[in-house]
Amino acid sequence: MTIFVSTDWLADELGKPDLVILDASLFLPGTPRDPQAEFAEAHIPGAAFMDLPSLNDPDDPTPGMLPPDAMMTQRMQALGVNANSRIIVYDNSPTHSAARGWWMMRVYGLGASAAILDGGLPKWRAEGRLVESGLPTIAPGNAVARLDRTQVRTKADLLSNLDSGQAQVIDARGAGRFTGEEAEPRPGMASGHIPGSRNLPSSALFLPDNRMKQGDDLRQAFADAGTDFDRPIITSCGSGVTAAILLAGLESLGKHDVSLYDGSWSEWGFDPATPKANGPA
Repeated sequence: MTIFVSTDWLADELGKPDLVILDASLFLPGTPRDPQAEFAEAHIPGAAFMDLPSLNDPDDPTPGMLPPDAMMTQRMQALGVNANSRIIVYDNSPTHSAARGWWMMRVYGLGASAAILDGGLPKWRAEGRLVESGLPTIAPGNAVARLDRTQVRTKADLLSNLDSGQAQVIDARGAGRFTGEEAEPRPGMASGHIPGSRNLPSSALFLPDNRMKQGDDLRQAFADAGTDFDRPIITSCGSGVTAAILLAGLESLGKHDVSLYDGSWSEWGFDPATPKANGPA
């Protein structure tokens, strides 16, 4: 399966027994929206609510960190995910959080394949397609989650990379947050960026109909941000959500030596010991 599937494709596949559709909507702190309430009001037929905002490590002080294998296994089985499932992840969020859900399926080795619904629920609804309401009853699945740590970067990895310069770091936050001119949404967090990193706001990768850019247009967006396609890339953001958008985009361009800094600025910006830079890249 490709990284992105179209609304036409999904409409044709609805109801297939091996298909699992997950709503991975998530909103930034302070956003007055409730993703579960919105799911209950309207979702793609057959979808389940992934509850991405709560799917993290409860013992880690950094918000949004990847959960333990046992927690991920329990949650995915409750959502009906089987070892042979084809998983389609979508969202109804301006942060395009489906990419984080898709990336989690990948790094935990879940299902036979996983993809992002290109355009998400906004495009689905704009086309007048069916939605349903309520919270579904789901038959448990048998999937087992095992995190592949080789695809995840830690603060120690990023500190080491400051010295080695082996990988290029690309930050998906908005330009104001990257330069430090705009305050972070979490109180007490420093502003700025990881020294040496580049900035490509994830919002720059999307078309007016909510689909991600493709091909030459997508490659140009990365090139304009100073991306060096000859080096490994580490994506970062505020809390590991929009960083997954950059990773998905790079993979769709055939760039596979890409990993994600899970702690992102939520970890780096809260640590007084980490070096921080301000201003443009």
